Amino acid sequence: MAHEPPPAQVTINEIVDRLAARFPDIATATVREVVTQCYNELADARVRDFVEVLVEKQAKKQLKQLGG
Repeated sequence: MAHEPPPAQVTINEIVDRLAARFPDIATATVREVVTQCYNELADARVRDFVEVLVEKQAKKQLKQLGG
């Protein structure tokens, strides 16, 4: 049986993939760092339905400020 990453890591990976494609001038490692930071800020959210959307929106905003 294959070991599956935890759901949080799957979510982070999906967001990183999308944002790395959108911001090709920013290193993927930087994109991952921003996304992970944004995700961690919402890690304790009681309502989980929109965490992925909120993380991606906040990360996109930060990446634009970095010059993306």
